Amino acid sequence: MNKRTRPSPEAAEILAIQALAFIAEEPERMSAFLAATGIEPAAIRDAAHEPDFLAGVLEHMLGDENLLLAFADSAGLDPAEIARARHALGGQWERDLP
Repeated sequence: MNKRTRPSPEAAEILAIQALAFIAEEPERMSAFLAATGIEPAAIRDAAHEPDFLAGVLEHMLGDENLLLAFADSAGLDPAEIARARHALGGQWERDLP
């Protein structure tokens, strides 16, 4: 049996950035992401440098099966790879609260 290994944190970050770009391609996906996370659009660029935020991007994707499958299909990935990348990033992103 071929055991899958967890990707490196760097590879997981790259995948999360690809996922964020995929979300941003469609206004409906981006609106849902902004509503779910509460992040302001202007803050995304800075937040994207934070591994915990990137973990949150993957967490958002894992929480929406249609989004997950669409991204996995477009990227040529097994959806489980996205879950492994999320796990590799660890932590939790906590947005700033007013």
